[in-house]
Amino acid sequence: MKKIFLCIITLIIILITINWKKILKQVYKTSYSNYVEQYSEENGVDPLMVYAIIKAESNFNEGATSRKGALGLMQLMDNTAKEVAENSTVDYVSGETLYNPEKNIMLGIKYYSTLKAELKNDGLALAAYNAGIGNVKIWIETGILKNDGSNIENIPYKETNMYVRKILKDYKIYKALYKNEQTEK
Repeated sequence: MKKIFLCIITLIIILITINWKKILKQVYKTSYSNYVEQYSEENGVDPLMVYAIIKAESNFNEGATSRKGALGLMQLMDNTAKEVAENSTVDYVSGETLYNPEKNIMLGIKYYSTLKAELKNDGLALAAYNAGIGNVKIWIETGILKNDGSNIENIPYKETNMYVRKILKDYKIYKALYKNEQTEK
């Protein structure tokens, strides 16, 4: 009985080792790639970061709604989406627009790219995406965070701290799984 059990375990380990990327790609999806790739390129954002954001925000559920009222794939608040749309060419009518994957991704990437352009750092931009740019600016001004993001682990809001850590971890995984595929395009 022990030999059969050990053989089965060994076989499972071999299969997982052979197919680890395939298995991980089921968890670390690249759904909506046509929109993510297009709008990431237009806004100078790494699409792998966008996938990591979408995974954390909605796990690729286009109908997601948070407790706080954030909507769609990239979990945008209605006010944020209106503001981003006013500064771009996106047609934005109401919160229902955010359930449209293309518009949500377009607005979410535009918003993230604006934060990153202002803060010049992925970690700080992610913190602002979650907690608001006003909070991040206060944390920098008061010395809680450095403006180069080198002490991102000091984010004082626990939810935001964990959010940034999760996305940066997932981003590393996305790069390990898909970076070679991106350079082949």
